[in-house]
Amino acid sequence: MLNHIVLMGRLTRDPELRRTGSGIAVASFRLAVDRDFGPKDGAERETDFIDIVAWRSTAEFVSRFFTKGRMAVVSGRLQMRNWTDKEGNKRTSAEVVADNVYFGDSKRDGAQDGFNQGYAPAAMPQSYAPAAPGFSGSVPGSDFAMLEDDELPF
Repeated sequence: MLNHIVLMGRLTRDPELRRTGSGIAVASFRLAVDRDFGPKDGAERETDFIDIVAWRSTAEFVSRFFTKGRMAVVSGRLQMRNWTDKEGNKRTSAEVVADNVYFGDSKRDGAQDGFNQGYAPAAMPQSYAPAAPGFSGSVPGSDFAMLEDDELPF
């Protein structure tokens, strides 16, 4: 069986970071994801609003570096959750449990924080994450150097 989803969209609000009773970090946020195709009559494309949940270091990464309007790429799995509302009705919610969250835009595209967007995944150890703005170097386990967009040969 395979349950894997990859989404790219903009955060509709700042991530909300909470902790479980045992101190495990959990962040929730919503992505606005445009559909790849539009209506045949030329009207505007539709947007889906998808709930995302991230745990542990991924949750802390998201809450620290992502804000409303920021483009994010999320990979994870789709999960259905059953619950009962205040009136006692049985409800079902769909959400994506994020394994990895990546930057989908660059600092030049509107980021307000001081972190250099090296497209570092949330699971990357701190020793490999860019330490300062202007970081340039190779990523361990990769043959590619991290280049700024204006340094690309095409």
